[in-house]
Amino acid sequence: MELLWFLVIGIVAGWLAGVLFKGRGFGIVGDMIIGVLGALLGGWLLGQLGLFAHGSFGLLVTATIGALVLLFLLSLVKRRPA
Repeated sequence: MELLWFLVIGIVAGWLAGVLFKGRGFGIVGDMIIGVLGALLGGWLLGQLGLFAHGSFGLLVTATIGALVLLFLLSLVKRRPA
């Protein structure tokens, strides 16, 4: 059941990051991938700062922050001229 909840939070966080970063989501699978990777990245980044999320809302905020950072990093790589 926790895995299902993790995936749901990942979908919502990925969608929210897509809306905040570029104005729309990436589809359900894309949102889930961005959100889950963002949750891992956000948990690591906030852990490095000594911050830890508690509860569902905290997990959603952490995943969204991580997803936004991930999208930002991907946009830097994508814009780099060859």
